[in-house]
Amino acid sequence: MEFDIVGPDAIREGSATDAYFDRTETTLRHAGRNPRVIAEVTADQFPDGCYELLSGVRDAAALLSGRDLAVDAVPPGRLFDGGPVMRIEGDYLEFARLETSLLGFLSHASGIATAALDVRRAAPDSLVLSFGARHVHPSIAAVVERGALTAGLDGFSHVAGGEVLGREAGGTMPHALVLCFGRGNQEEAWQAFDEAVGPEVPRVALCDTFDDEADEALRAAETLGDRLDSVRLDTTGSRRGDFRHIIREVRWTLDAHDHDGVGIFVSGGLGPSDLRDLRDVADGFGVGGYVSNADPVDFALDIVEIDGDSVSKRGKLPGVKQVYRTPDGGHHVGLAGEAGPDDAEPLLRPLLRDGEVVADFDLGIDAAAERAARDAESCGYGSE
Repeated sequence: MEFDIVGPDAIREGSATDAYFDRTETTLRHAGRNPRVIAEVTADQFPDGCYELLSGVRDAAALLSGRDLAVDAVPPGRLFDGGPVMRIEGDYLEFARLETSLLGFLSHASGIATAALDVRRAAPDSLVLSFGARHVHPSIAAVVERGALTAGLDGFSHVAGGEVLGREAGGTMPHALVLCFGRGNQEEAWQAFDEAVGPEVPRVALCDTFDDEADEALRAAETLGDRLDSVRLDTTGSRRGDFRHIIREVRWTLDAHDHDGVGIFVSGGLGPSDLRDLRDVADGFGVGGYVSNADPVDFALDIVEIDGDSVSKRGKLPGVKQVYRTPDGGHHVGLAGEAGPDDAEPLLRPLLRDGEVVADFDLGIDAAAERAARDAESCGYGSE
């Protein structure tokens, strides 16, 4: 049996598309029509103060490369609020059947990155890891982890996703490991882990499997001694009660027995509000579904010019546009042929020319994360 996965060849050659693009291509070829168009990818036409974080540009570039197209794009890791994030110029049939995949690349990745930025801004000084790959189809695990890193999260858990990105996944032990040693034998599980894994792996003991969290945390600290980096609490919501109080109790117990150097890492159904509430009592967080299950950004691709004439469907803005970041962190949309606001930075920049990548910006993760951090600060994103 095979997995239900649409492969990269289908995506590149354009069969990963909606059927009506097949019908469109057939009709236009039959009629001998293939106009020169400019199309824009846009979520919202006008700024409304609700910023989102752009991701997926690297995959979009890979999709459109090798075709006779000129493409401008907002660099990945920039915050956007209205107006286009990408502009495509070329003969329409050169890219018509790629629209479905193009929007999917940008929509899903940007939704994930935006949610990850919510989390990052909620606990800016804490260690925050992405634990959500298990909630999505494994074929997009690297998309989840790239979005998490673009937003500034400190790491992730998915091994194959890390291989795609050239980064090493992190993580220590699940409840299954402790369960396999049986009730009352937690010390054996922690000790076996310490003996088995390499020295580069942090010693993080899961401490809520069978018994009270404070009790297990103390037992883990006494078992591993100075080798223990931290304890992890992953208590389910149905048994958690006041999680903040539990964390404070664990901290108190560890400190009272001279284990003040042991950190406390928490996970399990956490979102930005949880991180804001717990960031002063926990040292780090693992966030799962809030990031990986984020709603995609509702991008659309619209033709705005045909053979040099401005055009649009009803409810869309005709004409080629530029978007700007103003010095105060604001976002502005205007026609490309007109002057933008004073001292504003144009965000749409060359990405492809004649099918070749010519981007004067770095498509890598680290550069995108730096842009995201700067934009979030200047725009006041996530400020309380």
